[in-house]
Amino acid sequence: MRQIRPAAIIDRSRDRDFMREALELAAQGAALGEVPVGAVLVQDGEVIGRGFNCPISGSDPSAHAEMVAIRAAAQAVSNYRLPGSTLYVTLEPCSMCAGLIVHSRIARVVYGALEPKAGIVQSQGQFFTQGFLNHRVLYEGGVLAEECGAVLSEFFKARRAKSSD
Repeated sequence: MRQIRPAAIIDRSRDRDFMREALELAAQGAALGEVPVGAVLVQDGEVIGRGFNCPISGSDPSAHAEMVAIRAAAQAVSNYRLPGSTLYVTLEPCSMCAGLIVHSRIARVVYGALEPKAGIVQSQGQFFTQGFLNHRVLYEGGVLAEECGAVLSEFFKARRAKSSD
């Protein structure tokens, strides 16, 4: 088993760069008519998984950006566990994704905008602090929060305008 260097897990120096990459992925999803959420999974400073929301185009209700990025990363490293990795996602994770993050043994989650209706890291609960969990996840919200929130706001504004035509 590989040794995990704690400093690598909490290195914040590239958080904004990786979140910008997640924002680019969110834009790809928006171009397909999906809710614009993007995710990037990083291990040892290298991106090992990328994803954007695609439940509509993929006819898969589990195809959230986090799920897609984690699946890609697990395939890339040939392991269902991703210790020492950091997940960057433009929107606070939901309960489904938070559960997957724990089961994947992701070390750290960095998210942009809060999700007041379904976010389970901070908005509707503090899932990662629950005593019954067998893995602890470090988390940090608010990285490029304005940009992440603006992408979502613009998407839904355009969707509402289109539906009122």
